[in-house]
Amino acid sequence: MRKDVRILLVGEPKVGKTSLIMSLVSEEFPDEVPLRAEEITIPADVTPERVPTHIVDYSEAEQTEEQLFQEISKANVICIVYAVNNKKSIEKVTSHWIPLINDRTDKDSRVPLILVGNKSDLVEHSSMETILPIMNQYQDIETCVECSAKNLKNISELFYYAQKAVLHPTGPLYCPEEKELKPSCIKSLTRIFKVSDLDNDGILNDNELNFFQRTCFNTPLAPQALEDVKNVVRRNMTDGVNDDGLTLKGFLFLHTLFIQRGRHETTWTVLRRFGYDDDLELTQEYLFPMVKIPPDCTTELNHNAYLFLQSVFDKHDKDRDCALSPEEVKDLFKVFPYMPWGPDVNHTVGTNEQGWITYQGYLSQWTLTTYLDVQRSLEYLGYLGYSIIYEQESQAAAITVTRNKRIDLQKKQTQRSVFRCNVLGARGSGKSGFLQAFLGKNLQTQRRIREDHKSFYAISTTYVYGQEKYLLLHEVMPDFDFLSEADLACDVVCLVYDVNNPGSFEYCAKVYKQYFIDSKTPCVMLAAKSDLHEVRQHYSLSPHEFCRKHKLHPPQPFTCSTIEAPSKDIYTRLTTMAMYPHARLRCMCACNRCSYCLCQNLLKLELLRSIKAQLCRVVFNRHMAQADLKNSTFWLRASVGATVFAVLGFAMYRALLKQR
Repeated sequence: MRKDVRILLVGEPKVGKTSLIMSLVSEEFPDEVPLRAEEITIPADVTPERVPTHIVDYSEAEQTEEQLFQEISKANVICIVYAVNNKKSIEKVTSHWIPLINDRTDKDSRVPLILVGNKSDLVEHSSMETILPIMNQYQDIETCVECSAKNLKNISELFYYAQKAVLHPTGPLYCPEEKELKPSCIKSLTRIFKVSDLDNDGILNDNELNFFQRTCFNTPLAPQALEDVKNVVRRNMTDGVNDDGLTLKGFLFLHTLFIQRGRHETTWTVLRRFGYDDDLELTQEYLFPMVKIPPDCTTELNHNAYLFLQSVFDKHDKDRDCALSPEEVKDLFKVFPYMPWGPDVNHTVGTNEQGWITYQGYLSQWTLTTYLDVQRSLEYLGYLGYSIIYEQESQAAAITVTRNKRIDLQKKQTQRSVFRCNVLGARGSGKSGFLQAFLGKNLQTQRRIREDHKSFYAISTTYVYGQEKYLLLHEVMPDFDFLSEADLACDVVCLVYDVNNPGSFEYCAKVYKQYFIDSKTPCVMLAAKSDLHEVRQHYSLSPHEFCRKHKLHPPQPFTCSTIEAPSKDIYTRLTTMAMYPHARLRCMCACNRCSYCLCQNLLKLELLRSIKAQLCRVVFNRHMAQADLKNSTFWLRASVGATVFAVLGFAMYRALLKQR
């Protein structure tokens, strides 16, 4: 809605333009009337719409034609004043003033006009018979008012209608020739109906109507008032009310009725509450509220946002199969001006056997959008009406901005829920297969994916120590010389090479040494296609030697050439490393070659276990036989022995780690 209103009064000399302004201000007819009144500003607190109003007078005697044109271009509404007792001034309305104004304004953005018949106190008849044909001829004319500056008749009403014509224009809403709502208005009200239809059954029941009424007008409707509204619709159309609820046709009919009865401010109040501007477009302020994101911080959806998205999913999952069919997805996005999800989304998140997005996949896609492009996520939430349904100031209330990653590293803990893993590797190394395997697709399923439907992202949930976290995989294009900051900014790096391609590992080694050798970002080598024969890599060091030299975990074997869904263990390990980059995970393998695995195997030997048990039994029996358990020296020696044993064990563990 506009922040102020500028009203311009024009007309022939001596019709009473200046008298109208002075009578409004002083509330009495002036004894002496100047040629032109100075511009007057009425404060917001004394106007019905609570908007500052500027009233500008025009005098042909004091102003040039160029000054008139300037005032016309600045005006929000123009009052063409004529004298009801002067036929010539009425004729000038159509022969001079309306053509002049139309010539000086754009056809698509013409200002509303109000015809003002002054000096009604001098005649006993009305000029409406002459004026009504003019109103029907020109669509820009909002209304006509007869008034008298001398006896103050309809003076306040005149300027109220002028203000109303600006703040609540009829033009964008209604076509008087067709006597029906305009298509853009129908489209906007249809979205409002669908957002307000909380159970998606095609009708607004009493609870939904009350919520709508409270949202738009801050007051619920009494039960009898609700019934009266529905009775009005029933009397005028057969399919406006169904199952005692208001249908879309009934909802549109009510707004048509409001406008026809001159209450278009009611429709405008609804439209503006749902984010629309004067052109029936959603405002930038509504769709893109301000969210400050400091450097090294990420954006996530909070608990209320997930609850809202869950309710939207349940609202459109009509067959209750915990997945959205293509028809259900289209129905969900009918409140959008375009389809936001393409076919690549089905290969970015989890789907069922039919290829439909599951409930978890649906939430994952929202999580991905919020992480990568929070403004896009705010826009989508705006279309769905998050701030209205949850009665928040804006969609920004749905966003959590995480704290700086450096603080997480210092405190050695994080409250984040989404972690990014950039997947790098040479062409054909198996990066895409690694992403799709995260979504539970084996190699056979992946081969059915169309090339133009492939995605460079994959996101799903993993569990780390009982906590559900989102892992976002991003396949980085293998352009070694042009890796951008975005390609390097992540929580963990996965370097993929093909065990069956002798030239594959060299790319991983060079990328690691060029970009990550001095980085605090954890890195993992992935030996992809491990079901194939492993060949010697054309690099000075073997993958195992390279990892040992740079104190990395040994290459992790991985294959998606399986009958069932590929294993997800590696993804849990990646998430764990992303959550705890400061901690060195003891082991990620079962190679039986590294120090940790050898130590574990030694401790698990049955012979060692039996020797340990026999030793403990002998020592215990000896002390039980020779020592008095009440003697304090026994407990002192036992404590010292336990301490020495713990220190030696810890020293041995540190020594084994250094060997790795």
